[in-house]
Amino acid sequence: MNNKMKFSIVTRIGVALALIVALALGTMIISYWISERADSDALAINIAGSLRMQTYKVVMLSATPADPAFNRAKQKIFETWRHPVFKRLNSQQNHMSDTFEQGKAAWEIIDQKILKVDVDQRFALATSQVDLLDDLVNQIQRDAEYKVRLLRAVQVIALFTTVLLAAIVLHWLRNRVEQPLSELTRAAHRIGQGDFTTRLVQQQPDELGVLATTLNKMSDAIASMYGNLQKRVDSQTAALQNTNIKLQFLYDMVRNLTIETVDKSKLDDIVENLQRVVTIDDIELCLITENGNRPYLQILPSDQQEPCEKSSCHDCVTANEQGECGEDGYVYRYAVQRDNHYYGVLVVRTGTSTVLLDWQQQLLSTVADHIAIAMGLKSEHEQTRRIALMQERTVIARELHDSLAQALSYLKIQVSRLNKAIPKHDDAMMLDITAELKQGLDNAYRQLRELLTTFRLKVEGGGLAQAIDQAIQALTSQSGLQFRVDYQLINVPLSPHEEIHLLQIIREASQNAVHHSKGTEVIIRLVQNIDQSIELAVEDNGVGIPESAEKLNHYGLAIMQERSRQLFGVLNIARRMQGGTGVYFRFTPDYLRNQSNTGV
Repeated sequence: MNNKMKFSIVTRIGVALALIVALALGTMIISYWISERADSDALAINIAGSLRMQTYKVVMLSATPADPAFNRAKQKIFETWRHPVFKRLNSQQNHMSDTFEQGKAAWEIIDQKILKVDVDQRFALATSQVDLLDDLVNQIQRDAEYKVRLLRAVQVIALFTTVLLAAIVLHWLRNRVEQPLSELTRAAHRIGQGDFTTRLVQQQPDELGVLATTLNKMSDAIASMYGNLQKRVDSQTAALQNTNIKLQFLYDMVRNLTIETVDKSKLDDIVENLQRVVTIDDIELCLITENGNRPYLQILPSDQQEPCEKSSCHDCVTANEQGECGEDGYVYRYAVQRDNHYYGVLVVRTGTSTVLLDWQQQLLSTVADHIAIAMGLKSEHEQTRRIALMQERTVIARELHDSLAQALSYLKIQVSRLNKAIPKHDDAMMLDITAELKQGLDNAYRQLRELLTTFRLKVEGGGLAQAIDQAIQALTSQSGLQFRVDYQLINVPLSPHEEIHLLQIIREASQNAVHHSKGTEVIIRLVQNIDQSIELAVEDNGVGIPESAEKLNHYGLAIMQERSRQLFGVLNIARRMQGGTGVYFRFTPDYLRNQSNTGV
């Protein structure tokens, strides 16, 4: 990794920038050096050129050597030859420095000979000196021009080198940075879209290569994690689907067992659906008799014909739910039991050496418990129906005893009187007895119709209020009395048992008012008190009920008392102070008594 990173992008860009900076600095230094050396060339040319004029001037003034100007001219020319601009010429070893030394030496010769020779020789010496000076000026000028050309060449070379180096760097950046970055960007975009098969072939020994390798590894890791996550999602989905199937099965089973009567067809459906849910084909349901020794109902698999434990279910019921390993596989037995009462057993045979899973055993046990609850509710419902039937038969017997039985006894007495009167040929007595028999038969027929009407009373879909209205309409058409009903039990959940007894009490009390009150109005009031007890009042404005117990019994008090006891209530019949009779009944509904019993 360290060897690769020595050739990293940052290092390479740093090297390129360092080369560009070094080139720029070198160019600047060289250009400065050249310009520095060429800085005094113009001055040297001027100074060297002035020597030519000064030389001619000294020659001209040599005609009057006594003239101070002559000496000044010579002194000035000596100072010019010693000018600082010529110092670099003295320090160099080239043709220009040689020419400068020749010119200087020639002037010293001229200075020694100028007064010793004639004028023509003086001008000849001056001309020779001027020629040397011209050569010196030309050499200085050529040297300056060379320096300028050298400076331009350095600048051009530096510029070309800089452009070339920049082009190389840009080409390298394009091939080694831009293109790999574009590939990395495209690969990252594809990975972001879920394409985890994307792979980068760029494997350069730099940061981008490391990034490409890391991105490939990341893609592999994400693909592996995604695959594992997909497997987990599929597994959880399958588990949820399995749970949903189990819940749907339990819901359908509970609904069917609760709403409808438990019979063989429903148990067949339950066992068939249970086989599909737990994926076990050999499931048997055996329902036993109350003695627990003989099966009376078998729900067998399609390929099995033998009954549970051949003839007895006792061993099945008392067996443990833990699987027992037999010759053909494991056998599980789940007792259909509720409140220490055994209804049968659910037998499951795997057919292999495979042990049932926990959820399968839990579901099988739950099914057995729900079947037991349904069987228990069925037994309780049947027992309740038997008790209700016995109670209703008691009421019917009392009704028949207090009405038809008394009427028939009266008719029997009249028939006995008629048998005694016939031998005596007592026509008056026979006519009287015949009239009594006719009246008795009419009364018996009327009572029979009332009993049939009472026994046919029922509460249909419209509820208790509608049943009361229907009963009142029938009584109104028969009697002509005015009935007023004050019904205030709007949100009271009365049971069907309570509704039918209330309707029968209202019917009986209203019949008494029709036949015995001799009034014009009957008020029926049914309300719920502050303590939530139900209070019924049936009041008329008639003559009032007599005080004797016999008459009270004649008014059906015993029948209404029996019905009030069925509702655990209190019934009272009394004369009203403002006139007429009042039947008052008060009881606590079942839902309140159940709450008080359970501590709710």
